Amino acid sequence: MADGLQQVKNWILERHPERQDIAPDLDLIENRLIDSLSFVEFVFLLEQESGVSIQMETLEVESIRTLGAIEQHFFRAGAQAPVEVEA
Repeated sequence: MADGLQQVKNWILERHPERQDIAPDLDLIENRLIDSLSFVEFVFLLEQESGVSIQMETLEVESIRTLGAIEQHFFRAGAQAPVEVEA
């Protein structure tokens, strides 16, 4: 698992101490691990960890529904071009 993806997983687990782990195919939205209150913060974290700029108006929910989908869309080499961050 990529370091950035592990950070995303840790962020979710910190908010749900009743969970010990999250399966790669567990639906994060359906299981309320990501809800409407934490969604924007989650997307911001995902941008920071992956280096990919995420446009909320074009974000496909399927790309963030599971850790497996997040890995495929944001952490696999060549999945999306990373965005340069200005210092």
